Amino acid sequence: MKRSELVALVDMDGTLCDYEGAMARDLEKIRNPQERPLKMRENHSEPWLRERVELIRRQPGWWASLERLKLGFDVLEELRALEFELHILTKGPAQATSAWTEKLQWCQRHVSDAQVTVTMDKGLVYGKVLVDDWPEYIERWLTWRPRGLVIIPAQPWNEDFRHPNTLRYDGKNLDAVRASLRAVKERAVALPPENEDPAPES
Repeated sequence: MKRSELVALVDMDGTLCDYEGAMARDLEKIRNPQERPLKMRENHSEPWLRERVELIRRQPGWWASLERLKLGFDVLEELRALEFELHILTKGPAQATSAWTEKLQWCQRHVSDAQVTVTMDKGLVYGKVLVDDWPEYIERWLTWRPRGLVIIPAQPWNEDFRHPNTLRYDGKNLDAVRASLRAVKERAVALPPENEDPAPES
């Protein structure tokens, strides 16, 4: 088996870094006292709210200074121990182009042993394992990788998400995460290349 076949894709926002906590903090700073407190990951369809979010996301250094999240780094350490090839896979916001550079800076500081892919469509990127918190991205990726494994760091917005190829990690079931990752590695070693998941057609 070539080592490059054993690829693990790891999300950033909500998985390795605390995007939601930083956004909630900064939205609260500019909230009018008469406005209701905002819930993270709710529909930001109101134009005024969208503009506030984009204003925050365009601040120089905002993305590069996001705090680390323990659950994501727990899984990252297991992937390292099993010698997966690490790839950070993160979505690049179209309205905050500085985020693309700052996400790379964040990765160079916190996960310097990983390759980095900033993309508009995570579903098109190959991997044996995806670590991601957001159900929409997970479903899209599994459409192309029906034999893939997804580890989901526990967040309020994925509490009710279910799929047979996923394992939700809440900080108490690291042994199950380790066993699932080991099984992926063992299958990758045993299977000849023709049994690999095909790359999506463009």
